[in-house]
Amino acid sequence: MGDDVAAQEFTPADRTRYREKVRRCLDVFERMLRESAFDTDDPWTGVEVELNLVDAAGDPALRNAEVLEAIEDPDFQTELGQFNIELNLPPGPLADGGLAGYETHLRASLNNAEQRAAAVGAYLVMIGILPTLAPEHLRAEVISANPRYRLLSEQILRARGEDILIDIRGVERLNATVDTIMPEAACTSTQFHVQVSPDQFASYWNASQAIAGIQLAVAANSPYLLGKQLWSETRIPLFEQATDTRGEELKAQGVRPRVWFGERWITSVFDLFEENVRYFPPLLPVIDEEDPLTVLEAGGTPNLAELRLHNGTIYRWNRPVYDITGGLPHLRVENRILAAGPTVVDTIANAAFYFGLVRALADNERPLWSQMSFSAAEENFHSAARHGIDAEVYWPGLGRVRATELVVRRLLPLAHEGLAAWGVEPEEAHRFLDVIEQRCLTGTNAADWFARQVQRRADADRYDALRAVLAEYRTRMHDNQPVHTWA
Repeated sequence: MGDDVAAQEFTPADRTRYREKVRRCLDVFERMLRESAFDTDDPWTGVEVELNLVDAAGDPALRNAEVLEAIEDPDFQTELGQFNIELNLPPGPLADGGLAGYETHLRASLNNAEQRAAAVGAYLVMIGILPTLAPEHLRAEVISANPRYRLLSEQILRARGEDILIDIRGVERLNATVDTIMPEAACTSTQFHVQVSPDQFASYWNASQAIAGIQLAVAANSPYLLGKQLWSETRIPLFEQATDTRGEELKAQGVRPRVWFGERWITSVFDLFEENVRYFPPLLPVIDEEDPLTVLEAGGTPNLAELRLHNGTIYRWNRPVYDITGGLPHLRVENRILAAGPTVVDTIANAAFYFGLVRALADNERPLWSQMSFSAAEENFHSAARHGIDAEVYWPGLGRVRATELVVRRLLPLAHEGLAAWGVEPEEAHRFLDVIEQRCLTGTNAADWFARQVQRRADADRYDALRAVLAEYRTRMHDNQPVHTWA
């Protein structure tokens, strides 16, 4: 959904033509997987970070247009809410200091952006859900100016046919009804991209699904929403509900949700694109003039614009991406599991853990996903989102086990092996993976820290407590000391 889409109305005929064009794109994509040369020679990785904007008091600052104008950096882009922006780091290989390079670039970009944003009265926060959000920040008038966001909100509400119910039961309960998809803007994430060949894609996607719950357990960072303490990673149920096009009757009929963990292990990237076309009606039926088959048979690389746009309106936690660079097509797994923050070093530690572990599992001769059911992976995912650092998960050969124990005993050694396979030097790997280990040994991630600090202020007004803790969080975020060291 990163491409601009102009505001417009769609007719039933538009949707029919779009469905036909998407299916034509899918047929061409299937042929490309058999015949085309995908870019696989020098696999790259990528990192994106979504950010919140606050004012001096810690409340949401609805100034992303002013902030982006002040920053003047094309790596920063708009996001759904006026209190959001996104930073895209330049992609690159992990070998030869790639992780340290991400850390250096991310720190420099954020420091520069913070300085410039402060000049217009806004400050950056890396956190999964801004805890000081109030109901008035989730209204239609807070949607960013780009027409694609308002159009997407209108189409989701139209497909649903009724207002959206947000009902999350955690430590406390939140029950609210909204008439836009603005609650989605509350969910700010870190996204990791890994470029893979068509032959390897299924292994990397399956591995990413299998470890999704583990990622959440060690890195949860969104325990509060609208003043309520909910799940350790409240982004997960919030995002699932905020963009749900199904009413209760369609849920009862088994219609798939657009925010989707999936329902099976795959054998090809084609499986995911084909499911997206088969199960989900178009939300934004914008038709491109390109005939993909003509382009392919002329020796070119088709954009497959309709297929890519449709794919961007289905929010898999591990999303397949088809893209073109330098005239060559390539495939990526986009890992969308984790919240932003809390610090730059924590963010790159999360990246190191994901990139290393997914590489080791994908290269393993006995696939992990042949030893566990897909439903077990999904159960791990939601259990870890709810319980965070205290989560128990299922793991082949071990049964039920604390996620932290599993990480220290089994998964960190695998992550080291995977990073070595990427060409990461041992010293660099240790610097970042040791952060993950210490979170597990101390039983502390950002969600746990934040909730404990708020509980210590239990006698204060809840929003006053949230503002006070967020101020301390921001100070520690700038210090860039990993969260397990925070008192």
